[in-house]
Amino acid sequence: MNELQRILHAFEQSQQAGKRAVLATVVRTNGSVYRRAGARMLITEDGQMVSAISGGCLEADILERSHLLLKQGGHPFLVRYDTTADDDTVFGLGLGCNGIVDVLIEPLVDDSSLQHFAFIQECLITQQVGAIATVFSVDNVADVNVGDRLMIKFDAPIINQIAQLNIVQTIALDTQKALVDQQTRTQSYTFSTGQIDVLVEVIRPPIPLIIFGAGYDAIPVVQFAKQLGWHVTVIDPRPEQLTRDRFPLADQLLYCDPNQPRTYSHLLTPQTVAVVMSHRYLTDLAFLKTLIPAQLRYLGVLGPKRRMQKLSQDLAEHCARPIVKQSQQLYNPVGLDIGAETPEEIALSIVAEIRAVLSGRSGHHLRDRVGSIHSLDSSCLELAS
Repeated sequence: MNELQRILHAFEQSQQAGKRAVLATVVRTNGSVYRRAGARMLITEDGQMVSAISGGCLEADILERSHLLLKQGGHPFLVRYDTTADDDTVFGLGLGCNGIVDVLIEPLVDDSSLQHFAFIQECLITQQVGAIATVFSVDNVADVNVGDRLMIKFDAPIINQIAQLNIVQTIALDTQKALVDQQTRTQSYTFSTGQIDVLVEVIRPPIPLIIFGAGYDAIPVVQFAKQLGWHVTVIDPRPEQLTRDRFPLADQLLYCDPNQPRTYSHLLTPQTVAVVMSHRYLTDLAFLKTLIPAQLRYLGVLGPKRRMQKLSQDLAEHCARPIVKQSQQLYNPVGLDIGAETPEEIALSIVAEIRAVLSGRSGHHLRDRVGSIHSLDSSCLELAS
């Protein structure tokens, strides 16, 4: 499970046990910080902390601030951690960073909290992208509260918890734009009487990975991918290889004839990533006849370049040779160059390459990167109304 899935699971368990829970969310950052806006941590009544919003620097302080909410409930509130001071004893924690982190701490006690978590859960289960706008600061604006939310998915009614309709319309437009752009951002809205600050966060479903081949070396690929919370399907024409004993973590095992793509073609979307590793030339060739025209987000093919050249020649005879755009999404030999030798090391290089491709990164050393190591998909905007 990934971070979000662990939080949802822990919250469900706390609800079943009749225990209170508090959610801490990074809503705005500036400068050098460990986590970006959207990072979450769940704290339960029995002291369990699920996930983290820093490198271990802020969690103890947030736990302390959450005690009252866990005992008797209360209203959400914002905490600012300013680590830009030269004194390394900020908060008595010796943070060693050089940035500002705003954290929204809120009790999960009412229907709005349940609605919030249900929306996220539905996005993950249905493999749909969603966007959530969370109000985290209110200055002299009536009928808007810290913790109010607006939630949007494609082709679905807006879920709204904000009372002022004119403000809802303004925030909804920007939330829909974030949904289309798939970019999380923090936005400030200035009105005639005051200002509100909003985190507009994109909820992305698990990455759909399809592994074509159920050999021994596919097992650690599944394990690494599931550690990251991806949705993993393993496809193979050999039933003796395709078993739950071998792949207990896989979300789906699909037996099929490689020459009958109708059994798996419905899984091929522009968001799908796939790795072909059956170790059988004709099987790989049959799969690639379908996979290359599908224009997947990432397509990796295990094996040396000479083998891929031969596959390309045979694919050309079936009018399935990759064109320029398709070739850009095809990776062979598969994986990053980390000197991998064992199946586990090769699996690590494959999953790391997929992560780099999806992030638009090269996989180079962070030491050599110029500028921020974080993605630039989170921006702060000042808007007037």
